[in-house]
Amino acid sequence: MQRQLGSIYVGCSGWAYTSWKPGFYPKAVPAKKFLEYYASQLNSVEVNYTFRSLPTPTVTASWLAAATSASDFRLSFKAPQRVTHISRLRNCAEAVAKFTESIQPVVDAGRFGVVLFQLPPNFKADTERLASFLKEASSSKLRMAFEFRHESWFTDATYAILGDHNAALCVAESDELTTPDIKTADFSCYRLRKSDYGEQQIDEARARLQGKAAAGDVFAYFKHEDEPTGPLRAAAVLKGIGKA
Repeated sequence: MQRQLGSIYVGCSGWAYTSWKPGFYPKAVPAKKFLEYYASQLNSVEVNYTFRSLPTPTVTASWLAAATSASDFRLSFKAPQRVTHISRLRNCAEAVAKFTESIQPVVDAGRFGVVLFQLPPNFKADTERLASFLKEASSSKLRMAFEFRHESWFTDATYAILGDHNAALCVAESDELTTPDIKTADFSCYRLRKSDYGEQQIDEARARLQGKAAAGDVFAYFKHEDEPTGPLRAAAVLKGIGKA
């Protein structure tokens, strides 16, 4: 494999699922050790906890401690619902500042991946609001990715605004909607949410991520299911890259 300019980080949306035993987590691994084991198999996780609550210093310290043994492990975070769903990107400077402060220990430890701003499906394109939000939020210095779930956002105007602030268009693929694979930042972000990924689809996803890594870091997250299909798919992608 040719040397990559960026690293490839693959994981799932969350990790604290007892239903992943014994398919992913061994029977002997207690729940309090789930993240530690997860970090030994995968190299990133999308933390959904932050969508509803800001983590305390104790919580962030526990996440970092659990991932200590994996030097390349990265934690990505879903942006608070107050920003994406309640305020809908309007007048969010204070909320973004508090969120940024809450995850600063992860940033300082060099374990930060990206922040995902997942907008509601009924939030139609408002490029003026997006530009205003990014103008304020870019002061946080965080890597930001935006998942638009209304197709009206998929325009050159949106891509230009994201590009102006080095924010990524999160390429989210599901059974209902697929985001155009447009690169707008010096990193890439994928959410792989289709109901089925066979061996061929896993190979195609791996090749896609490797191609993108030639131009920067790549973050990709499979959907959480009650069954451990997500982490097993992520592990299969990483195994082919030689990361697991």
